[in-house]
Amino acid sequence: MTVQRQERNGFGRQIALIGLVVLAAAISICLDTCLAPAVRATTTERVVAARFSGLAIDGFDPVAYFVQNQAVLGLPDYEAQEAGAVWRFHNEGNRASFLAHPEVYAPQFGGYDPVDVARGVTFAGNPNFFVVVGQRLYLFGLEAHRDAFAADPGHFLPEARERWPQLEQMLSQ
Repeated sequence: MTVQRQERNGFGRQIALIGLVVLAAAISICLDTCLAPAVRATTTERVVAARFSGLAIDGFDPVAYFVQNQAVLGLPDYEAQEAGAVWRFHNEGNRASFLAHPEVYAPQFGGYDPVDVARGVTFAGNPNFFVVVGQRLYLFGLEAHRDAFAADPGHFLPEARERWPQLEQMLSQ
């Protein structure tokens, strides 16, 4: 086929359309598999929750960070609603502890990275990057942020606490 006939028959447009469809599919797949779950979480709510399931901190048990000092996935059998999100727990005891004192066990700053909160932005924390300091749980979007915060929490916390009310207000709108 000559170039003139290809142009007349829309052959170039067909190839461009196919290329756009393939590119859109690749981007969609990458968004679902390449990005960490916390990044895909909603960042328009006061508590970081998965966009479709409503699970807070990707279904990890917030009490386990204190009791076992590790990230432990909660089970669907032990769920509770709190702060507009669904929280999962590893056992009934953890669930009861959380419901009695959610302000203690829920991640500070709604699960947003405190290093970013100190900078005045909200970035969803990853449940695998955590630190418990002063009997409070902090989640981080980046491992480097966790390490910097763990080395000197006093450097970040005053600024994060100062900025959080304004950021929280913006998130709720």
